[in-house]
Amino acid sequence: MFQILWIVIVGLVLGVIAKIILPGKQAIPIWLTILLGIVGALLGNAAAGWIGVRNTSGIDWIRHVLQVGFAVALVALVGPIWGKSRSGHGSGGGRPPANSGWR
Repeated sequence: MFQILWIVIVGLVLGVIAKIILPGKQAIPIWLTILLGIVGALLGNAAAGWIGVRNTSGIDWIRHVLQVGFAVALVALVGPIWGKSRSGHGSGGGRPPANSGWR
């Protein structure tokens, strides 16, 4: 149970750090920020394992930098896509535009 809580906390921290690093506003909800942070952490851990720096004596700075890097890349990729999908056509919830003549 606590492991799931830590995964969510790490995802939140990495996602927020990624949003702070990126310039401009990322119009993604907090749940997506957490999810992208979690995926960034998993990809960073995998990359650290692939290059042989996953477990070191002391603080695993390289692994943490990789996790943040992957989270930044994911937020940078998904943010604009999410914003476009939410601001495009069909996002009015079935209501006609205000000046469309409907009464």
